[in-house]
Amino acid sequence: MIEEIGVVKSIEGLMARVDVPRKSACDGCTAGTCRPEEKFMEIEALNRAGAVVGEKVRIAVKPYTYMKGSMIVYGLPAIGLVLGAVFGKELMSKIFPGMDSDILSAVFGLGAFAVSFPIVKAWSNTASKKIDSKPVIEEVLH
Repeated sequence: MIEEIGVVKSIEGLMARVDVPRKSACDGCTAGTCRPEEKFMEIEALNRAGAVVGEKVRIAVKPYTYMKGSMIVYGLPAIGLVLGAVFGKELMSKIFPGMDSDILSAVFGLGAFAVSFPIVKAWSNTASKKIDSKPVIEEVLH
């Protein structure tokens, strides 16, 4: 179980927004989703413990959820790149015999790589709405 400690910032129904201190690993991140000058990240978590604004809480993230997300976000584009490159080199080079197979491999590999990003984004939007994939406030710390 991945655990974080944070402070509840706001409550919206069953969900809470929690400020969690940034880790040192965030310093080298190039994702662009956080602002480096900020000392906290905001996490949306299911408020099972009944925490209120201002309380310090322990948040848990299921490893399965974290690993599944990582595999889709990083794995799908990588698989698209490889499959697109193989498709371009092996199949499309037979359809277009006058073209260099390496160029076809690069074009189809990068094309499949690019197509994977809207698919990942759509999955991410769907997954973010599911309660079972959210971090959970396990307990209020005193």
